[in-house]
Amino acid sequence: MEKKNVKNEVLRFLETHREGYISGEEMAEALQVSRTAVWKAVGALREDGHAIEAVSRRGYRLAEDSDVLSEAAVGACLQYADPSRLTVLPVTDSTNLRVKALALEGAPHGTVVLADAQTGGRGRLGRSFVSPPGSGIYLSLLLRPDRPGASLGAAVPLTTAAAVAVCEAVRELTGREAGIKWVNDVYIGRRKICGILTEAAADVETGSLDYAVVGIGINFRENPGAFEGEVLERAGWIYGKDEKGVRRSALAAAVIDRMLQYADHLKERSFIDAYRNYSIIIGRKIRCFRGKESFDAVAVDIDADGGLIVDTAEGRKTLSTGEISVRWRD
Repeated sequence: MEKKNVKNEVLRFLETHREGYISGEEMAEALQVSRTAVWKAVGALREDGHAIEAVSRRGYRLAEDSDVLSEAAVGACLQYADPSRLTVLPVTDSTNLRVKALALEGAPHGTVVLADAQTGGRGRLGRSFVSPPGSGIYLSLLLRPDRPGASLGAAVPLTTAAAVAVCEAVRELTGREAGIKWVNDVYIGRRKICGILTEAAADVETGSLDYAVVGIGINFRENPGAFEGEVLERAGWIYGKDEKGVRRSALAAAVIDRMLQYADHLKERSFIDAYRNYSIIIGRKIRCFRGKESFDAVAVDIDADGGLIVDTAEGRKTLSTGEISVRWRD
């Protein structure tokens, strides 16, 4: 086993034995390496920033507050996705850009790039997505159609599915009451904690869907110094700065697993009922924006494709694209 793999396997071992200490001898025997190799791997992991406690005659364990994102840490938490298709970077320009580059090289369905920070994170309509280190989860998934000739429209429900995947993961792992503001924002209370950007690419010859990339950015732990202006006014976090909770690796894995499960069964639209239930706008007065057009409406329902059904002064409409603002006080 190569040195790099020993380090990853030791971390994976520690991640799956967080409930107590595990001796170097036990790890060496399980991994079929020497105790010296385990000791060196622990040292290398500490250099990477992992907080590993060591007690004589008891062994090692990851400290409760150790929360460094890594392939081993996230991979140990995956239950559905393939850990071998996961790449974790300390920093990148944009995880969507990295995944699109991998897609052009032939990367398979289910490829994931996750970063601790982004220098050029992007949101919808060309907006920037602030992605500071140590406090967020920034990931992108490569999804390929399960049938040839699928239209580009097949990628539209992916954003809806991603919003549900995030809400479910946040609710189950943290107990926070996350909700969805149409079409792609996840909120806790009146603060946005997650944005989603879906990009699709067409086959040049057929015009059909070649692949889609779903980018998900989650504000995990409070870092107000990273935001300013209007972003600071509406940004929220799952946890406060010093608040204890689940690890980022566990939440990232839960989001990846759920998103891939929904993507692999996209025709069934099994996430639509959950999307309706998690909606924070149904029954509320909203302002709708489509291009240069804007109008007032009341959100009525979500259709089977994730479209927003609204009542306006001119009658009932269904919005498949656009943006909305919510009149919280009305």
